[in-house]
Amino acid sequence: MKVHKDQLYRSVVLHNTPRRIVSLVPSQTELLCDLGLKDCLVGVTKFCVHPENIREEVVVVGGTKQIHIDKIKALQPDIILCNKEENTLEIVRDCVGIAPVHISDVLGFSDCLELIGMYGEIFGLEIRATELKESLQAKLQDFKDFIEGRPRYRTAYFIWKSPWMVAANDSFINYVMGVQGFDNHFGHLSRYPEIQVDGTALEGVELILLSSEPYPFKVDDTNILKDIAPTAKILLVDGEMFSWYGSRLTRAFEYFKRLHQEHLS
Repeated sequence: MKVHKDQLYRSVVLHNTPRRIVSLVPSQTELLCDLGLKDCLVGVTKFCVHPENIREEVVVVGGTKQIHIDKIKALQPDIILCNKEENTLEIVRDCVGIAPVHISDVLGFSDCLELIGMYGEIFGLEIRATELKESLQAKLQDFKDFIEGRPRYRTAYFIWKSPWMVAANDSFINYVMGVQGFDNHFGHLSRYPEIQVDGTALEGVELILLSSEPYPFKVDDTNILKDIAPTAKILLVDGEMFSWYGSRLTRAFEYFKRLHQEHLS
């Protein structure tokens, strides 16, 4: 028996190395596969779209907010992986009655590295986890060198429409914005607040980013905001690159470089 701690400092007791995994978080599903654990996945969510075809190969047990608990129970998992932000307390409570539950809480780069290290220890993949962490650290440093000296932008990052919602403080998106020199216009607020979209709310905003997820913003949405904030630059951006922590960051920093080179130079 071995006792692990998750990112909420909960004790996760495991008698053996887990070999039947249910992942209720899309970015963590991708991370598990990149660590070489694809064949151990027995359950994922309908939003787990990476790697391609994972939902055809593994049982889909619901979404991130609503699950089919009987499906999970029938899979007889050794461990269930959740996230504080993406999964509800009710989901966690239901899952605890089935198998050990590990909960992540990722707000910045150090949290991402910590989670990778935790998975390395839990699944006996310490070497692979260390290699991934070192790769991510190198890519972050390379991007910091790239971004040094470039202009900063007062920025609003939209994640939803009707109601309009933005990424604020205490979120991984806020961290990613800061790395790129995007000063969060709504950084004085917390998490993902609903806002009124008008000239007063967006006064002083130089850059507006419209995410591809969870709401799939389109060109028509840029036109709406252009009328409200005519001096701001408005870009449609890949929400996965801004919000998926874990191994997605191995590709995200190159995406951020292209974003700056093609639209903000």
